[in-house]
Amino acid sequence: MTTLLVGVGGAIGSILRYWAGGLVQQAAGGAAAFPAGTLLVNVIGCVAIGAVAQLAEQRSSLGADARVFLMVGLLGGFTTFSAFANETMTAWRSGAVLVAAVNVVLSVGACLAGVAAGRAAIAAFVK
Repeated sequence: MTTLLVGVGGAIGSILRYWAGGLVQQAAGGAAAFPAGTLLVNVIGCVAIGAVAQLAEQRSSLGADARVFLMVGLLGGFTTFSAFANETMTAWRSGAVLVAAVNVVLSVGACLAGVAAGRAAIAAFVK
């Protein structure tokens, strides 16, 4: 059952990632522009996983199946760290070293801040 929950969640998360990342990237100027779609998806995913993790710690009403579905499946399928790494390497190899460096700094910093923000929001508003 756990494998099915991860698989279904992952499928949903992957579809959402494709849709959201594509819309943002298109608005940012397409594939040749800064990988804004991947960055935004990673930040949103980090905020969401931080919120779910805090909720799971703070309230035991979020069961193991829900955590697996949401954190491993849905958010694991939604976030795009492998795409981030590949896009960063592609920029680096093509000589766009500044784009690669900015992408690393923004992605890591914003995603860590996102996890902290998700946890803080749940800690503040869910008792």
